[in-house]
Amino acid sequence: MSDANGNGANPEKDLSAENLPGQRGQGGEEIRVQRGMFGANNGGDTSGYGGLVRSVRLPGPASRPYGGWFDEVADELEGALEEQGLLPDNAIEKTVVDRDELTFHIEREHLVLVARTLRDDPALRFELCTGVSGVHYPNDKGRELHAVYHLRSITHNRVIRLEVSAPDSDPHIPSLFSVYPTNDWHERETYDFFGIVFDGHPALTRIMMPDDWQGFPQRKDYALGGIPVEYKGAQIPAPDQRRSYS
Repeated sequence: MSDANGNGANPEKDLSAENLPGQRGQGGEEIRVQRGMFGANNGGDTSGYGGLVRSVRLPGPASRPYGGWFDEVADELEGALEEQGLLPDNAIEKTVVDRDELTFHIEREHLVLVARTLRDDPALRFELCTGVSGVHYPNDKGRELHAVYHLRSITHNRVIRLEVSAPDSDPHIPSLFSVYPTNDWHERETYDFFGIVFDGHPALTRIMMPDDWQGFPQRKDYALGGIPVEYKGAQIPAPDQRRSYS
């Protein structure tokens, strides 16, 4: 998003040759190779894109300098963690600069400490968490579930993200309710749709789906399901019973 002057998320950065923002380029982590436009196989792709082969990658770690205040925030966070006796490399899995956004990938056992440090350190002061979003990457083995937190500093007018991953077999992530109470309903929604269990949440119950609903509807491997629909005299079958190209 740009402001009235056309500046992006990092308006302070100087795009000189000596201070270019770190970028992933082609060095991201490949999690799968997609063939065709819609994943159809066995010759059923009628889109004309059946021969398309595309590598699906997650952004890889950026290299210094990140650009502008990104370096300032990274330096201050690492220094504040060291002051608390925690090596930054043990808490921060990687730092990503992608599409002009700064994301810290955090080891889940250190999430609460990192979030509290970002909130309370005077040079950081990310007072507001605007929510958590769930993501499911079935091919990202060992870390299929991701939780993404969006943090805003009202004091310094800055926005960053924290990202944490967990495997399908152990979908537990510490709750940030104690640090950012506004995450209450956001964590419930992410649990409801993705099955991420936020340990320490005061009332982790479904918020959108019925209490007795089975499964987590926004996971990529969740069955499509559906009910028949009558339209202009014709009976349209449920989506999981319609013609399939694969």
